[in-house]
Amino acid sequence: MKKWQEYGITLIGVILLYSILLVLMATGVINGYLKGVLVLIGINIVAATSLNLATGYLGQLALGHAGFMAIGAYTAGLLMQMIKVLNMPTDLALMIALIMGGVMAAFFGVLIGIPALRLRGDYLGIVTLGFGEIIRISIFNLEFTGGARGFRGYPGSIDFTRMYIIVAVVLTVLFLLIRSRHGRAIVSIREDEIAAEAVGVPTTFYKIFGFATSAFFAGIAGGALAFYQRMIDPKKFTFMYSVEIFIIVVLGGMGSLTGTVVAAVVLGILNEFLHVIDQWRLVIYSVLLVIMMIFRPEGLLGNKEFSFVGLIKWLVKRYKNPENDNRNNQENSSLEVK
Repeated sequence: MKKWQEYGITLIGVILLYSILLVLMATGVINGYLKGVLVLIGINIVAATSLNLATGYLGQLALGHAGFMAIGAYTAGLLMQMIKVLNMPTDLALMIALIMGGVMAAFFGVLIGIPALRLRGDYLGIVTLGFGEIIRISIFNLEFTGGARGFRGYPGSIDFTRMYIIVAVVLTVLFLLIRSRHGRAIVSIREDEIAAEAVGVPTTFYKIFGFATSAFFAGIAGGALAFYQRMIDPKKFTFMYSVEIFIIVVLGGMGSLTGTVVAAVVLGILNEFLHVIDQWRLVIYSVLLVIMMIFRPEGLLGNKEFSFVGLIKWLVKRYKNPENDNRNNQENSSLEVK
């Protein structure tokens, strides 16, 4: 099957899923509250897949992703207040604000990446953690961000349809990036940086490129969060929020976009049942993480990806050869008896 045919089938699957969700909303199965939960899950998907690019594919431990989200959120909000006087269409204004929020986060990603990516492992994690805390403390002490009071008065908003489009676009871009020659260069650094450099891969460039791209999409996630809540509480972007995003990546599989999506959905739904014991939420997350590391250290999907095309091929194969499947099952059962 040709690539454009596979992409077409995937597009049909994405549209079909969106249509099913719209029908469930129209019939009242998904009420307004659950619709808001879906938007938050979409924001977590964008944030976690962006972190997966840096941690899962590039192989660099990053623990300050909440800082990049904060930069994107405040940049998008401040820019939206400035361009609202231009009477620009809402969707266009939102797109510009989110992209600029991502660009500003990517800029800081380059600034922190140039010195930090000289380090590896735990040391890099500590540096990125410190960066996230520097951003959070700076926001508390800057006047134009509203300080500890937070930032309010967002003229834009993010609903389910807009968030669904953002998630689809981000996943598409990351999917195509990872399967391009640039993506293969990024993965080669994760597998063996010395060997990659020996065969001519500019490892320094791709480490900074991957880290900045990860920060870019984290900034978009932060801007989407700000527009959805119509305000920003600086206390949201703490180290614990970075840990929550990191847990999604580890549970889904470090090197699997669809695994990250599944983990974000599962934890997003689980969050709704843990509100009554909010102080124990991270404890339960930690227990889940320990259990996952013991029984399935590679995560839910490891480095595999779900594919509509692969599912269709599997169903067609099962439909065309049911006798072979029955014969194989009988042979397996007879072997077990022996």
